[in-house]
Amino acid sequence: MNFIDATTQEVDAAVREAHLAYLSYKNLSGKKKGEFLRAIADEIEALGDTLVQTTMRETNLPEARVISERGRTTGHCRMFAQLVEEGSWVEARLDSAQPQRAPLPRPDIRKMLVPIGPVIVFGAANFPLAYSTAGGDTASALAAGCSVIVKAHPAHAETSELVAGAIKKAGTKTGMPPGVFQHLHGMSFEVGQALVNHPLIKAVGFTGSLVGGKALFDLANKRPEPIPVFAEMSSINPVYLLPESLAKNFEKTAVMLANSITQGVGQFCTNPGLVIAVDNDGLKKYIKRLSEEIVKAPAGTMLHQGIANNYHKRVAETLAQKGITIEAQGAEGSALQGRATIVSVAAKDFLKNPMLAEEVFGPLSLIVKCADINELNAVVARQHGQLTSSIIGEEAEIEKHQNLLNLLKEKAGRLIINGVPTGVEVAPSQNHGGPYPATTDSRFTAVGTDAVKRFVRPVAFQNFPESVLPPELKTGNPLNIWRMTDGNWSK
Repeated sequence: MNFIDATTQEVDAAVREAHLAYLSYKNLSGKKKGEFLRAIADEIEALGDTLVQTTMRETNLPEARVISERGRTTGHCRMFAQLVEEGSWVEARLDSAQPQRAPLPRPDIRKMLVPIGPVIVFGAANFPLAYSTAGGDTASALAAGCSVIVKAHPAHAETSELVAGAIKKAGTKTGMPPGVFQHLHGMSFEVGQALVNHPLIKAVGFTGSLVGGKALFDLANKRPEPIPVFAEMSSINPVYLLPESLAKNFEKTAVMLANSITQGVGQFCTNPGLVIAVDNDGLKKYIKRLSEEIVKAPAGTMLHQGIANNYHKRVAETLAQKGITIEAQGAEGSALQGRATIVSVAAKDFLKNPMLAEEVFGPLSLIVKCADINELNAVVARQHGQLTSSIIGEEAEIEKHQNLLNLLKEKAGRLIINGVPTGVEVAPSQNHGGPYPATTDSRFTAVGTDAVKRFVRPVAFQNFPESVLPPELKTGNPLNIWRMTDGNWSK
């Protein structure tokens, strides 16, 4: 099935319709927005096997992965439905007037979060459901009260079209304003450029490459009215192996990391692309055991030819760097498949070569051999911002490395002890973000209920008559939400 790029006129019409819908949608109750989000989940599930088979055909993903991702997508929608139905997420604050205060009286001030406006969401290549048309960006923006325009990823355009139809059907069933959700196709950068440049667009959600995310970020900041771009872009998710633990648990650690490196043919933003350890007998045993696992790994079919081509190119570039040693490779495959590859390098060579700290999207992992713990700390200090950083170590050993923990807290959005970065739990406590270049704004998460905060802004209401206050800020608290009143939380 062929899809035609949206024209400039179609982009303008879609944005204007989304803006018109936003003006009424933003004022709907949390109950109505929740009903819409739950209906989206229901309609996606109603697509049944048609959606699963279409996604498999377009992305080469196995059935179990597609079904799991569909569940993650509908789970997102229902999680945000529950959030807006309860209502406390708006962070209402009330400070009562103090007319007798000296030397100056205090006015009545009340504050809450309100939606930012129409939002563009760019579909992700590696998550055709969970980070695309009805994924976390779309669900959280709709929960916030924003209208959404999705630009489908061309690698799974038909999947996106099916899900878009489900969202529109849900909108019709629940009486949403026409245009609250818009869906456009576009192979060219010009379509995305036209969307980001449109003066009625107020924010952008993006998951993809550093090049793509940075281009959108720069474009948004050149507008007469700059807008926020929430882009998840590049992370190599370093794993630090502490010596005492490695000596005792090298086999368990090797198997755990081999599974994480090869999972999904390495096509996750949380793939462990870098392993850092002191070079000793424990590391040698770990590399030997890891190699035994990797050589058994079959070549896996990648999402599409472009990703496969880039992986082959980046592996070849890595192997050509000074000091690189191939430790193990999995089975060779076709041009569309990714071959698992483990390489190593001395820390002194790693520190001299910035290219080795860049993400390779696929099942490649680089082991950095450090002469001692001081050199390991030097490698840590040179790291870019990351989505995750992991430490494998005994509890007593980790306690001795508080400086390492403190430094990693500055480098990553999620810290993991004795685990792997792959597998991002959808939960209110989750943070899926991190300092640049992992994302364009480390203050926010793309996963979990706090993802809604990307698409809102605070507004204070001073000396407002009770009759015109939003329900969330009325004195009697008709919505029965948690609020801070004169410094105290209560309902």
